Amino acid sequence: MTEAVDLSQHEHGDTEGLSNRLNWLRAGVLGANDGIVSVAGLVMGVAGASDQRSAIAIAGTASLVAGALSMGAGEYVSVSTQRDAELALIEAEKHDLARMPDEELAHLTAMLEEKGLSHEVAHQAAVQMTAKDALRTHAELEFGIDIDDVTNPWGAALASMSAFSVGALLPLLTILLPSPERFYVTAIAVAVALAITGFTSARLGRARPWPAVVRNVLGGVFAMGVTLLIGRLLGTQIS
Repeated sequence: MTEAVDLSQHEHGDTEGLSNRLNWLRAGVLGANDGIVSVAGLVMGVAGASDQRSAIAIAGTASLVAGALSMGAGEYVSVSTQRDAELALIEAEKHDLARMPDEELAHLTAMLEEKGLSHEVAHQAAVQMTAKDALRTHAELEFGIDIDDVTNPWGAALASMSAFSVGALLPLLTILLPSPERFYVTAIAVAVALAITGFTSARLGRARPWPAVVRNVLGGVFAMGVTLLIGRLLGTQIS
C-alpha cells in the first residue's frame, strides 16, 4: 500500500512559489527575445547606413537602455494589474466566507462533486477542508490562486529588464566587430540566440518546440534584413 502524503506538513510562504518562478522565467525569455530582435534590427539598420562604429555603438546602447527600461516598466504594470486582481478576489472570498459560510460550504461541496466525488464524500471533504483553511481552499479551487504565491511584479520587471539587456548585448557587440564579415556574424549569432529563446518559450508553454524555433528565427532574420536594406538605401541617398 502506498504511503499517504500529508500535505498539511508542506510549508507555505518560505520560498518563492512555483507561480512566481514561472512568471520570472516567462518574463526573462520574452525580454531576451525582444532585446535580441529589436536591437539587432536597429544596429543592422544603422550599420547599413554608416560605417562609423561610434554612431552604431551610441544608437545600440541607447536602444538597449530605452528598451530595457520600457520592458521593465511594462512588465511591472502588467503583473501589478494581475496581482491587484488576485488580491481583490482573495479579499472578496474572505468577505463571503465571513458573511455566508453555509453558502460557501455548499459551493465548495458542489465544486468537489463536479470533480467526481459523491455528495456525501464531497460534503465531508468540504467540511474538513473548510475547518483546516477555508480561504486557502476556496482561493485555490475557485480561482487557481495560491494565497502564499501571489504574483510579484518586481521580480517579473527585474527579470524582463535583465534578460532584455543580455539579449540586446549580443547583436550590439557582434556588429561592432572590426571585420567585414560582421553582418554575417551578427545574423548567425542572432539566429542561434532566437532559436534558443524560441525553444525555451515553447517548452514553457508545453508546445512543440520546432515550429516556435522556426517562427522565431525567421521573424528575427526578416527584421534584420529589412532594417539593413532600409539603412543601406537611406545611407546611399543621404551621402
